Amino acid sequence: MKLRLFPQETAGLQALASMSERIMAGTQTLAELLGAGRADFPSLTESLRREEAASTASFATLLTGMRTSFINPLPREDLYTLGQLLNGTSEILTGAGEVIELYTLERLPARVSDQLEILSRQAELTAAAMKALNDLDSLEDYWLEVLRLAKRADHTHRVVIAELLDAHSPTTFAKYRSLADQLAAASRQMRAVATQVGSIIVKES
Repeated sequence: MKLRLFPQETAGLQALASMSERIMAGTQTLAELLGAGRADFPSLTESLRREEAASTASFATLLTGMRTSFINPLPREDLYTLGQLLNGTSEILTGAGEVIELYTLERLPARVSDQLEILSRQAELTAAAMKALNDLDSLEDYWLEVLRLAKRADHTHRVVIAELLDAHSPTTFAKYRSLADQLAAASRQMRAVATQVGSIIVKES
């Protein structure tokens, strides 16, 4: 593959791996939030903000490395796109936590847990993939599996919205839908990361 025969700066790959780990931690915190009482909402939401801040710091490290390194392990535009998508996912997860706290969503529909379960699996696969970007040949299965999960996530989101609309008043529906939409957006970000990795695989083969 291109760029694999020369000494490379690996800080960029390490930053991407760190950002993906922040996403995994964020999904775990959201799982705690789904089962927590309102007294625990502020501390758990603050944990999400800390994870987001750590992700943003890693993104800054990535940008600095791209500017100062003569040879990068991947094209700069690909590194930047991956970093932007990963950091954006952490922002969305924080938004989901804030929705739970601000709307005091203590009794969440089971389908929302299904959404988070799919997202958590996408996050796990993505974290493993970001640690393997120096071996692109091993990532084709990751790419396809995340895309498969994304289709499942889209279907689950549609079912969530239909069930919420059927079971709740317009005001309550709007609150729950806001959370469901945040989780769906995070899943789409994970799909975008996988799609970007797929593009890199094609270009580098």
